[in-house]
Amino acid sequence: MSEPFADTPAEGSNLQAANDLREAAGEKARDIAHNAEEKAKQLKESAAERAKEFRETATDRTVQFRESAGENMQHLRSAANEQWQETRLKLREFHADSEDIIRQYPTHAVLAAAAVGFLAGLVFRR
Repeated sequence: MSEPFADTPAEGSNLQAANDLREAAGEKARDIAHNAEEKAKQLKESAAERAKEFRETATDRTVQFRESAGENMQHLRSAANEQWQETRLKLREFHADSEDIIRQYPTHAVLAAAAVGFLAGLVFRR
């Protein structure tokens, strides 16, 4: 019985060609795998470098924001303190003026207080 894949001169050259193709394909696959590994390594290094740059930028911006917020807070605190002092002064002046008016016109003050109390009672009763 003859074997279907017997080595004949024509088949031997085909077998050699197939082996050459297989070897070339293997070599090409190894080259592709090596190139892919290199590209992956470069990508990883690039990503790490960009992450480091992003972290540094974020840190710098955070420090700038913190300093700016501190300056703004100090400015707002001083403005609020000035406003508080002005309000206290105006209230003291109003209190002193009110006492003077009440001393000058006690009857008017009592009637005005009664009228305000009456109106407040009407408003709150509803």
